Amino acid sequence: MSATSEQAAHEYRVLERKDRFTGHVFSVVSELVAMPGGGSAWRDIAHHIGSVAVVALDDEGQVTLIRQYRHPLRRQLWELPAGLADVAGESGLATAQRELAEEADLTAAQWDHLLDLHLSPGYSDELIRIFLARRLSPVAETDRHTREDEEAEMTVHRFPLDEAVGMALRGEISNAATVSGLLATAWARDHDWTPLRPA
Repeated sequence: MSATSEQAAHEYRVLERKDRFTGHVFSVVSELVAMPGGGSAWRDIAHHIGSVAVVALDDEGQVTLIRQYRHPLRRQLWELPAGLADVAGESGLATAQRELAEEADLTAAQWDHLLDLHLSPGYSDELIRIFLARRLSPVAETDRHTREDEEAEMTVHRFPLDEAVGMALRGEISNAATVSGLLATAWARDHDWTPLRPA
């Protein structure tokens, strides 16, 4: 930890903690935090297990998006294939590979690390890691995942990358990870993929 990080951690001390909720995906706690300028304040924090998302780009420059119902918003959204890091011992890459197969019936021979995003750092520690998957192949029909609940009605569609970016800029795509992943992929493509990191 750097000297600056150590100083910040020391200045923002947790004086008291109350557990509020524990669930499968996240837990909620309240912490009384000593402020560096004096005084203290309560902060509610959602601790999240983490997640991954995949920009699956085919040889024609099309990106795979799924249309899925999101109950908190009471509507369907265009999103990247994505899922929770809820399998013990599974790497982020393995989780991304599993989710791509389960949600889009695809595998990929080439994987890159595209982005890490803290989605709502004002109240949550949720981190989503976004991967770029290329050299795509379909999962054999006999090996395809059986989708349940909201995923049972999920639809999969491919859009040219620039069209998907336009959808995001017009407000037709509002999922934060999807917007970020599309913009980052377009930027990386326009820079000959040199900004990409190994998966």
